[in-house]
Amino acid sequence: MQTEMKSPHTVIDKFSSLLEISRRINSEKNFDELLNIITVEAAKLLDAERATIFLLDKDKGELWAKVALGVSDTIRFDARLGIAGAVLIAAKTLIVEDAYKSPLFYPSIDSVTGYHTRNILSVPLRNFRREITGVFQVLNKKEGKFMPEDEQFVEALAAQAAIALENAQALSQLESRQQELLEENQILRKEVEERYSERNLLGTTPKMNDIRSLIAKTAETSVSVLITGENGTGKELSARAIHFMSPRRSKPFVAVNCAALPEALIESELFGIEKGVATGVERRVGRIESANGGTLFLDEIGDLSLTAQAKLLRVLQEREVEWVGGRRPVPVDIRLVAATNKDLKEEIHQNKFRQDLYFRLNVIHLRMPPLREIRADIQLLAMHFFRKHGKEMGRDVKGFSQEALKVLTAYTWPGNIRELENEVRRSLVLATGKEIEVKDLSDHISEERLEVAGGSSEGVGGDKQLLKDRVTNLEIQMIRDAMSQTEGDRRRAAKMLGLSHQGLINKVKRYGLED
Repeated sequence: MQTEMKSPHTVIDKFSSLLEISRRINSEKNFDELLNIITVEAAKLLDAERATIFLLDKDKGELWAKVALGVSDTIRFDARLGIAGAVLIAAKTLIVEDAYKSPLFYPSIDSVTGYHTRNILSVPLRNFRREITGVFQVLNKKEGKFMPEDEQFVEALAAQAAIALENAQALSQLESRQQELLEENQILRKEVEERYSERNLLGTTPKMNDIRSLIAKTAETSVSVLITGENGTGKELSARAIHFMSPRRSKPFVAVNCAALPEALIESELFGIEKGVATGVERRVGRIESANGGTLFLDEIGDLSLTAQAKLLRVLQEREVEWVGGRRPVPVDIRLVAATNKDLKEEIHQNKFRQDLYFRLNVIHLRMPPLREIRADIQLLAMHFFRKHGKEMGRDVKGFSQEALKVLTAYTWPGNIRELENEVRRSLVLATGKEIEVKDLSDHISEERLEVAGGSSEGVGGDKQLLKDRVTNLEIQMIRDAMSQTEGDRRRAAKMLGLSHQGLINKVKRYGLED
């Protein structure tokens, strides 16, 4: 009489359990927990002592088990060794009834774990591309031996497990990379915030101290700011400092040079345009909407057309933007910082700029002084640019000679800080000695021997100047400073200099200072 081998689970029970395990492993995203579910449930349902999943490390040519029931250490070995290696190479399921009698068995693993393997059911793991990614092993059937239904069960479970494990690994890698990117982003953001804080507006003169103080006070609010000053005085740097010191620092900073936008495109660029407004036109979000939640910096705002000014005024009043060809307005939350090198009051007088927009912009007025008004900071700025570009270029130059610094301080710098930085970069390239000498500077800089207010009776280079030349140079410098301080208002400048309006006009023409 043939004795029927009893099993704690019928075939139907096993495959019902397989459905439940599949549901659990497909909903589990944690890699370690997923391995634990698969191995524990497989051992339980097959009435075995242990289950292990060996994964293939292709780069190292090794099989490794991160989690094995009852074993906490990671197991690693050559992927060609043992029964697992044979299954990996042959890509076929293998049942070994007596492990230690099999020539394929690799006993070193038992030596490491202290476990005694009797019998093994090994199944290859395949991903959805049918690539073998590892081996699934169930060890030591508690009663009897592994049966064909056990083999079918493990193969079915292995098919589910391989895909779930690969997905979990991919998700884990994505999460790790996302965390790395978040950390990198935080570091970069911190560097940007430090780079564009008010501390990076260098200078020790009272004017620069006042500007830094005003920026610090203004940044915490959301009021509009108008920044004026000549080209190259650091207007955009100040705008960025306001943004990156504000509560909006994590939101976009969108800079737009109004003077660089063609008249035909300025409205679509700023306000956005709907698809099909004109032939071949695609839908495009405007710069204003792109700055939503952050800061919009409009450089050279004096170059905006009156039509664009009117639409911008509406955006500021209604807090919404209307696309070109759009049917309904889009709400926006922006902080506007505008800059110009023009005299907007004069532009208003000539009907080139809207007075109501000017009042909207000019809540806080930040005037960036030209270098000639902060001569005491020129040497500080020159050394800052010297260190910055000297390190980048790898030049073995120690600094500026005293005579070169005097020449730099005496020059009028019509291009302001931008011109100074370019001059320092140029002199670093051309310098042949240990220091940058006067001969390394541009000719027009070294030849303009203007008298520095409060300086010696000699020119910067030590050469005697005729009294007439020195008086002329001093007069030119005083006119330039007065015009700069009054933002080009000749009547106020004339009053400051003790001249009549016409008298100042005559001198401006005589010295060629119309610009």
